[in-house]
Amino acid sequence: MRVALDTNRYTDFCQGDETVTRVLEHAESVYLPFAVLAELRAGFAYGTRTLENEHVLERFLGKSGVEALFADEMTTRIYAGLYRQLRRQGTPIPINHLWIAALVVEHNLVLCSRDRHFRHLPQLEMI
Repeated sequence: MRVALDTNRYTDFCQGDETVTRVLEHAESVYLPFAVLAELRAGFAYGTRTLENEHVLERFLGKSGVEALFADEMTTRIYAGLYRQLRRQGTPIPINHLWIAALVVEHNLVLCSRDRHFRHLPQLEMI
């Protein structure tokens, strides 16, 4: 299974959540979408342990099978389609989460998140 990790589940993992740990241990590969990286680093910048948190993140990104995931031309097209779908449904989601969803769809990943609004996108497989 190829997993995209949302911000809340990365935080859960860092706090020792056994469910997330099991998912990551059994994953073929783990991806951190750029929007997740941005949210994490924004939180680090606001907190009191910026350097420590950044080192933990860098160690995580340096693990075998873990990779940052960035948008490209195709991602923008998928983003637009998801945006249209959500607007028509009357269920818009936060912009960063729309980027995460677009990357998950584009790369055929399983999303590991606690955010319920991702469920408005039935094409997303979630754990």
